[in-house]
Amino acid sequence: MIKKTSRNKLRKKRHYRVRSKISGTAERPRLNVFRSNKHIYAQIIDDVAGTTLVSASTRDKDLNVDVGGNAEAARIVGTAIAKKALDKGITTVAFDRAGYLYHGRVAKLAEAAREEGLKF
Repeated sequence: MIKKTSRNKLRKKRHYRVRSKISGTAERPRLNVFRSNKHIYAQIIDDVAGTTLVSASTRDKDLNVDVGGNAEAARIVGTAIAKKALDKGITTVAFDRAGYLYHGRVAKLAEAAREEGLKF
């Protein structure tokens, strides 16, 4: 009997493949996205220093998100991460979709961040 590989394992393989090419630097950090069924998280990471510069998620109290697993919540998180990044002087990032399809919540987060002024 052939066992089907889980979707998350396939996603992680895609993520490792992409991460071999994308790395965040101080001049152009990496905007990483993680989504679960209930929430969505975004981090801007400097991989050279190994530090998270800015983060935002639907679990943040100041965002006041009722339902964290929909496209509207992803748009709110994208707006918040862009505002925090611009306040810290970060204007350009490398977008890391973490093996997810550029569709739905991931795309909404990216579009909202672009509308607020982040370049990627």
